[in-house]
Amino acid sequence: MRFGLLIISVFILTSCWPTRIGFKDQNFPEEWKVFHLKTLNNRSPNTPLSYSAILSEVIKDGIQNSTSLALGTSPDEAQLQIEGTIDSYTITPLAILEGDQASQNRLSVSVTFKIYISEPEEDEMTLRSTRFIDYDAGVDLGVVESTLLDAVNEQIVQDVINQLFSNW
Repeated sequence: MRFGLLIISVFILTSCWPTRIGFKDQNFPEEWKVFHLKTLNNRSPNTPLSYSAILSEVIKDGIQNSTSLALGTSPDEAQLQIEGTIDSYTITPLAILEGDQASQNRLSVSVTFKIYISEPEEDEMTLRSTRFIDYDAGVDLGVVESTLLDAVNEQIVQDVINQLFSNW
């Protein structure tokens, strides 16, 4: 009797189990299939030389991994075209101690994006993302800069994705 009840319970539970689990947000128009991102321009003199290319690739990967949108090779095939400019890249002292010494510094990055939408109707959005991370002033920036930028980049990517989904 118990064995039969166990078999029926397992059958009921497995028949209700989802066959596919996905974590990609589909909260945008179904016409959107392809996006194109032009490599970001750099207008900030303090930015590392390769940062615009690195951030562009991180944004491409973030959109592809978080949505069902595919990366297009040309802007003509894309329903979403994204362009951007790195406006500032600054390091400022925080928590000034005695003798004008900072105990922490803040790395800040500001990027302005233009998002052009061709379908379902033409539209244009502007997004300005300013993100920062604090770090110990006693640490050499050259040693921790890539780690700090990884954290800032994640925040910027999330801002772009949130902007894409916010109007739909």
